[in-house]
Amino acid sequence: MAKLELKIKKRTLEGIYILIGCMFMGIGTSLFLLPNQLSSGGFSGIATIVYYLLNVPLGVTILVLNIPLFILAFFKIGREILIKSIAGTILLSTFIDLFEKFQPLTSDRLLASIYGGITIGLGLGLILKAGGSTGGTDLLSYITRTYKSTIKVSDVIVIVDIVIVGLNVFFFREIEIGLYSAIAIYIVGKMIDLIFEGVNFAKMIFIVSNKYKEIAKGIGDELGRGSTGVYAKGMYTREKKMMLLCVVSRNEVGKIKQITREIDSKAFIIISNAREVLGKGFK
Repeated sequence: MAKLELKIKKRTLEGIYILIGCMFMGIGTSLFLLPNQLSSGGFSGIATIVYYLLNVPLGVTILVLNIPLFILAFFKIGREILIKSIAGTILLSTFIDLFEKFQPLTSDRLLASIYGGITIGLGLGLILKAGGSTGGTDLLSYITRTYKSTIKVSDVIVIVDIVIVGLNVFFFREIEIGLYSAIAIYIVGKMIDLIFEGVNFAKMIFIVSNKYKEIAKGIGDELGRGSTGVYAKGMYTREKKMMLLCVVSRNEVGKIKQITREIDSKAFIIISNAREVLGKGFK
């Protein structure tokens, strides 16, 4: 019973993520990019061309373009991904056509590319976090991998986006459309990273010193952080060393450096980003 409840809760949460994500993507597309002839790549880029050439609603075109992919996906990928893709595509098309009736929020292409990229990236990040998709290049990449598993999903998406943005530039005959669309696509990618990795980056610090015991004690006493001793060997000196590994928050880096320098001014310190840390003292 408990497993069933957890499954229902998980599916409900995924559905909410997909719903909210599609709403954000609809806002970004209809209120920022579409009125300014910009594209975030994917099928929405093709739909933008069709919209201005034939006056066909963007959402309708996206839905029609995805139908062949749905048929192909039915035979090639799992049912769960297909169902989520169909739901995401229908919701996105609905929200795009709904928000298209509202007044655009800006006519400045730079602002449109920035804020359109932010809202679309936020929405797409939520959808991908729920294991769903909005069809288009996402679904195409899943299908492509069934034919050749070594193909990178990101490569498929980037190649298709470049071609589609190129088509936008060709049909509208404005190079600025491609340049501003590239900004939007870049921001979309960064927002997806933000959704998956968060903003609370930690720092990973390696300390090589003969006084590693004193440094580890100082870090523990003053910051309450633990350290891990890693056996290492200098390949130049052939000398065996004990290296300390410590993961801390960004605002603790200065204190770590201070503690280390006070104990051993010749200590070798390496500081790098830790994109995500799970466990005690972190999330």
